[in-house]
Amino acid sequence: MAKAVAGHFYAVGVGPGAPDLLTLRAVNLIQSADIIITPRSAQTEVSMARQIIEPYLQNQEIIEQAYPMERNLDKTLRAWGQVAEMIAERSQRGQSIVQTTLGDPLLYSTSCYLLDQLRPRFPEGWIHVVPGISAMQTVAALSGDSLALQEDRLMLMTAHDLNEVEKAFTCCETLVLYKCGKKLGELAALLERQGLANQTFLACYAEQEGKQFITQDLRAAADGKPGYLATAIIHVGRRGWKTTNLDKNPEPKL
Repeated sequence: MAKAVAGHFYAVGVGPGAPDLLTLRAVNLIQSADIIITPRSAQTEVSMARQIIEPYLQNQEIIEQAYPMERNLDKTLRAWGQVAEMIAERSQRGQSIVQTTLGDPLLYSTSCYLLDQLRPRFPEGWIHVVPGISAMQTVAALSGDSLALQEDRLMLMTAHDLNEVEKAFTCCETLVLYKCGKKLGELAALLERQGLANQTFLACYAEQEGKQFITQDLRAAADGKPGYLATAIIHVGRRGWKTTNLDKNPEPKL
């Protein structure tokens, strides 16, 4: 079982929200690390990542680090640079450091900025990434529908630009949209125009106790102010042999 090594840094994905969806490796590193950094936005006093790992905390030093969550690259890089300096200094003291992140550390994650800042400051092999269950996987599990079959194309993007979303319908069979809470009304209208409203599944705060909300009615969800952590899965169509040639190939070669 993995244990945190003195001086090493670990970017650890803690999944969507349920403490029992962490990997064993994530739990072992969290429990054995000297320092745990849990990010939160500058606008909130609550670190969701800390809430998720609370059952696994023992005597570690906990740092709740506020990061700017805004579209200002210079400000963001400065903030992460300051955190990277702090982490490098703790590493030089021989302390092991874990930073937790919602979902997976390399998928629309603030940890990506930090990793870029840390690489020049750490010896090779001292930085580690531990994958976590992503929102895309979680929402697919809640829906019960497959994300992709055979030759299907799976595409993931944010809902920031709905013109780009509309273009994406022609490029994939399944489209997953992150961060669509603020765009739900407009997204619902777009899906209705495209005839895709009944082929869409939405989950807000997936696997977060007392907050999870799932629906196929995006217009109703928009009226309820779903919040930031909203993920939609849109099944545009299928292109695999299952839908075109299954009778001729009842036992496909895998």
